[in-house]
Amino acid sequence: MVKETVVYIMANKKYGTLYRGVTSFLVQRVCQHKESTFKGFAEKYGCKNLVFYELHESMVSAIAREKQIKAGSRKSKMDLIESINPKWQELYEDIAF
Repeated sequence: MVKETVVYIMANKKYGTLYRGVTSFLVQRVCQHKESTFKGFAEKYGCKNLVFYELHESMVSAIAREKQIKAGSRKSKMDLIESINPKWQELYEDIAF
């Protein structure tokens, strides 16, 4: 399993509910979201589509970035997603294969 520190955003649909997080194992973490492995916000609202991810050199920088994203407006989150994924396509296949 490849370890890489990542900030990511999951969505339940285009322009829908968003969940952002940090992980060192993105493929495994996205699988957990898709399979609703644990209870919480993302499971409750069906956030199962990976729509954004950003690699970081350290967990410290990833956590700082995740806090910055969290503090931003909904529009800023939408703009961030659309800056790399304008059609809100599922990005899981980009990272899993």
